Amino acid sequence: AALTSVLFRQSVMAKSLLSPPQSLTVPSVSENGYASFGPSYYVKGALAGGICCSITHGALCPVDVVKTRMQLEPAKYNKGMIAGFRQVIAAEGMGALATGLGPTAVGYFVQGWFKFGGVEFFKTKIAASIGEQRAWDNRTSIYLASAAMAEFIADIFLCPLEATRIRLVSDPTFGKGLADAAPKILRTEGLVKGFYSGFGPILFKQVPYTMAKFAVQGAAAEAICNAIGTPQKDMSEASSMAVSLSSGVVAGVAAAIVSHPADTLLSMVNKQGAGGTGSITSRLINLAKEVGFQKLCLTGLGARCVMIGTLTAGQFGIFDQVMALTGASKFHFTNPAEPGSH
Repeated sequence: AALTSVLFRQSVMAKSLLSPPQSLTVPSVSENGYASFGPSYYVKGALAGGICCSITHGALCPVDVVKTRMQLEPAKYNKGMIAGFRQVIAAEGMGALATGLGPTAVGYFVQGWFKFGGVEFFKTKIAASIGEQRAWDNRTSIYLASAAMAEFIADIFLCPLEATRIRLVSDPTFGKGLADAAPKILRTEGLVKGFYSGFGPILFKQVPYTMAKFAVQGAAAEAICNAIGTPQKDMSEASSMAVSLSSGVVAGVAAAIVSHPADTLLSMVNKQGAGGTGSITSRLINLAKEVGFQKLCLTGLGARCVMIGTLTAGQFGIFDQVMALTGASKFHFTNPAEPGSH
């Protein structure tokens, strides 16, 4: 019900931003059309990001429940992803796979709003400030810097909701959902300890993850387009979607591998009493020592690669579709040396 409510509100918001049918010319550096990237463009980018992240993370909530259990209780959940599903269902019923769905849908809508909207904002502003040729030559660096800045802002808002989700998954008896669990955490542990104990790990996980996600997706999409011989902005809708999905899979797997150790630590540090009673830094060090580097990098990695590869492909596909529905022309870097770039 919580996810249905969220998706309904998102649908209403998307419809309110729909533009009349128009010819979609893609603004780029070469057109000097930066006036096109005003507040309306960034709001549409943020909305598309919120919708794509909320839908994909919400749909993969059962996978995330099992993955989190494998990270928190490796001695019990040690027979793989499929067996993990069976264990959870056998012990707690099908409903357990939806544990934390409320904070997942809401939290990742907020995070996606700032992440995707922020990346669009920062990359267009940086590209405009350094000029056409330098923007093209440094496009990977622009992706990396834009993603890092956007993710830092997004994580400030995501962290409390992620802490609530992990608490519900690790201890299903803690609360009935977001509205019940979040106030209880705030009341018993306070704002900083309860909601931001995992802020360091979430930055350590999410910032490299998002940097890899956008940079690898951009590079993969460019490589696919070069192999085909057609820029993505000139492709049919179906072909462009295929590029977004395939490059998203590659980006998701790369991002999952880069960020997995911190993801494991984040899942563990939000569990009651994990790592002792000292500062967050000392708790993280204690947990890393207890688990060991190999397990930190590999426990649950296969499940996470499947989850993040699917999730990332879905996000880029949905993002492009929502942007098109709202009448927004997505920014693309252009090579000034190529014929037709001006």
